[in-house]
Amino acid sequence: MAQVEAATERIIAANPETVFDTLADYKNGRPKLLTEHFSEYEVREGGDGEGTLVHWKLQATSKRVRDCLLEVTEPTDGQLVEKDRNSSMVTTWTVTPAGEGRSKVVVSTVWNGAKGIGGFFERTFAPKGLGRIYDAMLAKLAAEVEK
Repeated sequence: MAQVEAATERIIAANPETVFDTLADYKNGRPKLLTEHFSEYEVREGGDGEGTLVHWKLQATSKRVRDCLLEVTEPTDGQLVEKDRNSSMVTTWTVTPAGEGRSKVVVSTVWNGAKGIGGFFERTFAPKGLGRIYDAMLAKLAAEVEK
């Protein structure tokens, strides 16, 4: 199986602590960032960064719905890692300073792709689709923290 990766980034006009705190707040902050691609969002344990267990369904295409149950860790300062218990998918959010009062947010997801022709299409199209979803989430994040 080939590994598939989708990634995007954005500079946000807010300090890194504010940006990270909004991303790590799975109870109140994160729901404001979700697009129409997410449904059945539910915090099952915790709710603030490390130790959070959160569920959602991600519908990246009209035919593909992924049921996600994510364990959240904070391996380093400014980093959230969401590991899906239902698949090989791992999403990493990294927030770093980008000048005074600005932050760089990078989000990347990796997973083990399918084999054969299905895998070819997954490797070709899934990163672009997921990148568009993350771009929309980062735009919502910017709107939320740049107020």
